[in-house]
Amino acid sequence: MLMRQALSSEKKNEFIKKTIAASCLSLVNFKKIRMTYEELVKDHSGELIEKLVTEVLSKDVAEIRFEFEDEDQWSMISMHIYEEDKEISLRLHANDRYDLCFGYYDDKDDFFEIIQALTPEEKNILPKKLQKIMEKVLSGEQGLRIPCKLLSN
Repeated sequence: MLMRQALSSEKKNEFIKKTIAASCLSLVNFKKIRMTYEELVKDHSGELIEKLVTEVLSKDVAEIRFEFEDEDQWSMISMHIYEEDKEISLRLHANDRYDLCFGYYDDKDDFFEIIQALTPEEKNILPKKLQKIMEKVLSGEQGLRIPCKLLSN
């Protein structure tokens, strides 16, 4: 624990990158977890998006879901890291607004989400065909399962 506190910001970022690459984000202290996950989403969102898109497109079939809450509606793709109780998802809302969502459970089994809007550069990471299908799911208000070979540019 003391070793992590003593790490410089550069080394801390490198530590986080390596942890993501291994899909292994296990920390003990809740405040440190929350802060680390917030930093992860803020500072490494492009890598999370690439990881999500790679995971979704590596399967035979992609599932693009339609969801809503109150007045908000979105289409989304997601991946789960079950052994760590984490979820990474990408949501498309009305007006071409994309959000990256990182969800996790704390030690008390409370669920938290960190949500960050995508920048134009991060949106460009997404294959154009995937964007079109997410738009179709959102406008049609119905989820879709589609062969991944149809989604890559």
